[in-house]
Amino acid sequence: MSIRLFVSRDAGAVAVGADEVALALEQAAAKRGVAVEIVRTGSRGMYWLEPLVEVATPQGRIAFGPVTEADVPSLLDALASNTPHLLRLGATDEIPWLKRQTRLTFARCGVIDPRSLDDYRAHGGYKGLEHALSLGSDAILNEVTASGLRGRGGAGFPTGIKWKTVAQAKADRKFIVCNADEGDSGTFADRMIMEGDPFLVIEGMTIAGITVGATKGYIYIRSEYPHAVEAMNAAIAAAKRGGYLGDKIGGSTYGFDLEVRVGAGAYVCGEETSLLESLEGRRGLVRAKPPLPAHHGLFGKPTVINNVLSFAAIPFILAEGAKAYADFGMGRSRGTMPIQLAGNIRHGGLFETAFGVTLGELVDDVGGGTFTGRPVRAVQVGGPLGAYFPRALFDTPFDYEAFAARDGLIGHGGIVVFDDSVDMRRQARFAMEFCAIESCGKCTPCRIGSTRGVETIEKIINGERVSENLALVEDLCNTMKFGSLCALGGFTPYPVLSALKHFREDFVPAPTTLQAAE
Repeated sequence: MSIRLFVSRDAGAVAVGADEVALALEQAAAKRGVAVEIVRTGSRGMYWLEPLVEVATPQGRIAFGPVTEADVPSLLDALASNTPHLLRLGATDEIPWLKRQTRLTFARCGVIDPRSLDDYRAHGGYKGLEHALSLGSDAILNEVTASGLRGRGGAGFPTGIKWKTVAQAKADRKFIVCNADEGDSGTFADRMIMEGDPFLVIEGMTIAGITVGATKGYIYIRSEYPHAVEAMNAAIAAAKRGGYLGDKIGGSTYGFDLEVRVGAGAYVCGEETSLLESLEGRRGLVRAKPPLPAHHGLFGKPTVINNVLSFAAIPFILAEGAKAYADFGMGRSRGTMPIQLAGNIRHGGLFETAFGVTLGELVDDVGGGTFTGRPVRAVQVGGPLGAYFPRALFDTPFDYEAFAARDGLIGHGGIVVFDDSVDMRRQARFAMEFCAIESCGKCTPCRIGSTRGVETIEKIINGERVSENLALVEDLCNTMKFGSLCALGGFTPYPVLSALKHFREDFVPAPTTLQAAE
C-alpha cells in the first residue's frame, strides 16, 4: 500500500515549517516501512492552516492541519491504519473557507505539482493556447475585450484595449512584459500563482504574444521572491522541452520565448515605465507619458505590460469563452478577483471570488475578524497607497467604481486589517515616510512633498500647532495628488487624507475640562 501525500512548497508554507514536515514524513515512513509519495504543490491559500498535509483517497483529498514535525508520527500512524486524527479537517474541497470561493485563476494552485507540465495539462492546462492558435489575432482580441478583463495590477485598465493598441502598432519587433514586482503591503497573489501554477502565467503571456505579434517576453520579478524566480525558471525550461515555448509553439507557425529578469526590489519599479527602465539596465526612473509603452515601450518598441494576475486570467477566457468569465462580477468589474487578507486577521490568506462581495463580508465573515479578538477599527485596501476605510464603509462592494466613489482604491486586491489599538496618526506618517523612501526622485511633489509630509505629521503627533499643520498636510496632499509624475506620489495622499477624514479624533486632541466648560 502506498500513501500519496501533498505538502505545499509555497514560500508562505515553507516559512512555517512545510519543508521540515515533508522531510519528517519521508523519514517516519521509511522507519515504519510505509510506502509514501510526497507531492510538493503550491498553497491552497489558507495560511492559518499551513503546513497543510493532504492525503489522496478514492473519495478525494482529505486535509490535515496545521501539521508540525511533532505531529508527523501520529499522523502517519493514523493514515496507515485508517483511524481518526485530531488534525483532520475533512475533505479539502468541502472546507467552508475554500468551498465558498469562485476559483477561476487559482483553480489549480495547491492542487498540482507546479514543476510538472504533464500535471498542468492533465488539469486543463494549455487548452486556452490551443484554442487561441485556431482563432488568430482578431478573434483573440474580441474574446479578451468581451470578457471585460481589466488590469489586475491596480490601474484597472481594459486589457483588450491595451492589447489592440499594440497589435495595431507598426514595428519590426514587439515585446510582452509581465510585471511581477509585487510590492504592496498585504499582497502575495502574484507570488502564490508563480510558485503554485507557473505554467498558467507562461500560457497567458504566450497567448498575448500570438495576439499582438510579439516573439519575446520578460517576467520582471523582485529579488525578494527567490522561490517564485526558481519556479518560473523551472517552468520555462519545462515548457521549452514540451514545445510550448520557442519556435513553432504547439506545432504552429508561431514562435515565442520567455526570460526571467530579477529586479532589486524598488517599489517604484512596479510602475510600468520605471520597470522598463530597469529592464533596459538603467535606474528605475518614471518616464513621462506620452509616449505610452504600447507605442514606445521596451527598447523603444510596442510593448504589452500586464500584471501577473492579468496574464493568469487569459487562459480561462480563451478555454471557456469570454461570456463564461464576464458572467461573474458586477458593473464594469467583470470576472473574479484574488483578494488577499492580511494584517490583524484571524483567517489570513487568498480568497478568490467574483467582484461585488462587500468589504464587511470579507473582513468579518471570510476573515473572521481580528486575530487579537479586539474590534476592527480600520482596513487599508490597495496596499500602502490605499485608503483607510472605517467600519461605517464596510458596506462598500469590492468593485473598482464603488471604491473610487468613496475615495478608495482596489489596487492589487490586498486588505490589511487593524484593530482598535491602531494610531492613525502614525499610519498617516508611515504613508508619507514610505513614499519618501521609495520615491525615484524624478519629480518634486513626490520627492520633496513626502519628506515635508513626514515632518509636518511629526509636529501634529507632538501637538505643535495642530490646526495649522493639519491644513498644511491637506494642502500638501493636493499638491502631490495632482502634481506627481506617477501613482507613487499621486496616490500617497489616499491613506493620509482618509485617515484625516475618517479618524479625525486621532489628530485633534480632545479639549481639556476647562476648555469644554468654556
